[in-house]
Amino acid sequence: MGTTADDAACAVAHGAPPADDEGRRLVVVFASPVAGHLLHFGRHLGYATVLIDPAPDPVVDAGTTVVTAVDEAGIDPSTDVVVTDHHRAELGAVLRDVLAQPARWIGVMGSPRRAGPHVDALRELGVEPAEIARVHRPIGLNIGSRTPAEIAVATLAGLLADRAGRPGGFDFDAAPVARLD
Repeated sequence: MGTTADDAACAVAHGAPPADDEGRRLVVVFASPVAGHLLHFGRHLGYATVLIDPAPDPVVDAGTTVVTAVDEAGIDPSTDVVVTDHHRAELGAVLRDVLAQPARWIGVMGSPRRAGPHVDALRELGVEPAEIARVHRPIGLNIGSRTPAEIAVATLAGLLADRAGRPGGFDFDAAPVARLD
């Protein structure tokens, strides 16, 4: 049997920092209750966090950079972008600007039962279909989230799974886990 030093995952569980932390960034667009939880939990998961909101003075926890425009957010190839309000008038323009950046992943919150309003907004701005297709919707793992905190956890878990090339959920390569019910 190996020791903690032999097993990287075990070492991390015991407090050692992960070896593959690649300086990831989480950019959350539009202040909202879900945004607050995404930024809070994201910092605890090792993300540098940024909030973009054209409205003045959104309230966020310490440790988050707040900007009013996409070009101020420092979006690079290690950046995940999550839009938390698909009803904002600025949605199309902000997403168009995000799509012009080299973000690793872009998603918009919303119900899978309705068409995303971002699609028409982006079409009206002349954004090409291939670029529109880069926007994920719905986002997060399908865990039945009902509260802002649960939506944030599902979203961040989905981002972590995607970064690791995993499907998320309880679909592991190992033998199935017995249910206790």
